[in-house]
Amino acid sequence: MPEETSPGVDVDPGLLLSYLDAQLQSRHLDLALRWLQAQREGFYTIGSSGHESNAAVALALRPSDPALLHYRSGGFYAARAGQVPGSTPISDVLHSAAASRQDPISGGRHKVFGHRGLNIIPQTSTIASHLPRAMGLAFALGRGTGDTGYPADAVVVCSFGDASANHSTAAGALNAVGYSAHQGLAMPLLFVCEDNGIGISTRSPRGWVQRMLSGLPGIDYVPADGTDPAHLLATAADVVRRVRAERRPAVLHLRTVRFMGHAGSDAELAYRTRAEILAEYALDPILATAALLARERILSPAETLARYQDAREQVMDAARSMLGRVERLASPAAVTAPLTTRRVPEVSAAARRADPDRERSFGGRPPESRGPLTLAQSINAALHDALLTWPQTQVFGEDVARKGGVYGVTRGLRRSFGAARVFDTLLDEQTILGVALGGALAGTLPIPEIQYLAYLHNAEDQLRGEAASLRFFSAGQYGNGMVVRIAGLAYQKGFGGHFHNDNSVAVLRDIPGLALAVATHPATAPALLRQCLALAEQEGRVCVFLEPIALYHRRDLHVDGDGGWLADYPAPTRWAATENPLGEVRTVRRGTDLALVTFGNGVPMSLRVAGALARQRRVDARVVDLQWLSPLPAASLRAALGGIDRVLVVDETRAGGGVSEAVVAALVDGGFTGRISRVNSVDSYVPLGPAADQVLLGEDEVRAAADALLD
Repeated sequence: MPEETSPGVDVDPGLLLSYLDAQLQSRHLDLALRWLQAQREGFYTIGSSGHESNAAVALALRPSDPALLHYRSGGFYAARAGQVPGSTPISDVLHSAAASRQDPISGGRHKVFGHRGLNIIPQTSTIASHLPRAMGLAFALGRGTGDTGYPADAVVVCSFGDASANHSTAAGALNAVGYSAHQGLAMPLLFVCEDNGIGISTRSPRGWVQRMLSGLPGIDYVPADGTDPAHLLATAADVVRRVRAERRPAVLHLRTVRFMGHAGSDAELAYRTRAEILAEYALDPILATAALLARERILSPAETLARYQDAREQVMDAARSMLGRVERLASPAAVTAPLTTRRVPEVSAAARRADPDRERSFGGRPPESRGPLTLAQSINAALHDALLTWPQTQVFGEDVARKGGVYGVTRGLRRSFGAARVFDTLLDEQTILGVALGGALAGTLPIPEIQYLAYLHNAEDQLRGEAASLRFFSAGQYGNGMVVRIAGLAYQKGFGGHFHNDNSVAVLRDIPGLALAVATHPATAPALLRQCLALAEQEGRVCVFLEPIALYHRRDLHVDGDGGWLADYPAPTRWAATENPLGEVRTVRRGTDLALVTFGNGVPMSLRVAGALARQRRVDARVVDLQWLSPLPAASLRAALGGIDRVLVVDETRAGGGVSEAVVAALVDGGFTGRISRVNSVDSYVPLGPAADQVLLGEDEVRAAADALLD
């Protein structure tokens, strides 16, 4: 601990006292949480002890600066709350750890540092998965397009631990931030690496974190020591000033210690010696603050101790008063509600007839005047109209702008709407989704593209752990509605193998609250996309819009030249009349003898099998397109199967973990008493070339299964 105030650093007594109070509050809250656990009223003991120096960062910022915080940010939370009159940080933290309904951010769903009124966005991340979101938010604020909900000079702050810095998510986010700064893009982002030298029980090699962070291109590196409060307060103020003024990113490498282990259940003596633990007591940031107060003659040691005791009593009084009076949720609020509550905004006939922007966007030839379109063309037209209908929309991803997408689906969008709304990203799925996560918080309606379904797995936690969880862990106070377009599923000819013909959607169907739609036919895909956008805008839903690659440019259904997979594009004045009800299945072929329930590539496959059954066996087969794979439209499906006693689920995904498992279960649970069978692709990766036919579901197998069900 320094013996005297850092040379040349002025100490503001009021600021230093605020710093001490935040530190004391945080420390005593850690102790109170362990006491509550012993009383069986607390459920979270990962504390901030030793990290209280992060309060200096909060004091350097404004309450209007959005913060995405590490789970050891108790000092920051207390200091930020102290800047906002009427805040109740002690109650907030206690209720959060007690899973209390009075927790102001999550309503008792999880212990998180978050508060809408303090602009602290709740994060449950433990391994830096919130860094891409922070990058995306800073990117959106730096561009300053539209009403972001934050001041024009706002700074985003994002804290994380030294061990988390090794995670691929951190590496990708730091790279994306530096990449953007290197290109001259504004990126008002302050990373704070709170370095206590250890990740649970694994030590960070001495000097490694500094070497890693100090060598980041495009990001300023600023070291600071939590045991030197005068220098830390000055350094934090200076780096925040520079980030705010220059709109350039920086990382504050804050040296901290960790007291009381990783969490309440952690026995530190299993991996640290007693001498090592005791040696770090001298690095206590609160002792450093107390020493500085004494040297500056702001508070005597006795006065500091009295302040310590006052903070203890205040926290413990609040904790004791909670005993026996905590109201808890009987169950978490449902987040997988049926998709029946929202519709696309209506567009008046007069407005669209007189809209010169729409004529200009389509080069004078609106899609409704072009004749029948393919699936790719209809989605392209729908994206044009979406960018016109929702002025806050942005389309982005790898290759979507200049190239117009690998399959031409986004062709012409950049030319019509400019680089501010249609832009290319670097090749990193975590970054693509991070731009969407942050942009949604700043008022945009993102339409990111993941180029292939198999590549989503590089970043699936950005949907599971970040995007879809935000509404749940903020009790609906925050949302990050978006529509993630993904080219996927199998049957792509002449190109592929597993990475371009992935036929598994299990990971998407397992995310609570996520809506998964599959575009199948050019007649219905545009309305389905608009419904996803309405859900994203109006409910903050995270939607995935899956586009079957093999159907993009298909023109025919039964025989060459029949044009059976083309459709006219409806003019905006006809959208409401042609829109299928939200969250419902679609019957694409009527029939009374047998129902083929399917989606995606299974729809044309089932239609061809139904035609063959009619010709060869005089069987009248119904074909039902699920359209929505999550939440599964079970009630709508059962209604669509009225009068049918034989159902074949035609599922192009794998037998294990495929969609058909859920469909069969939904029918059985709903009381369907007829015969049910299913047919799937093989539980295998998809090989290259003709070998793919050995594992992918084929029409012969569908026909054989239908014959068996009929016989």
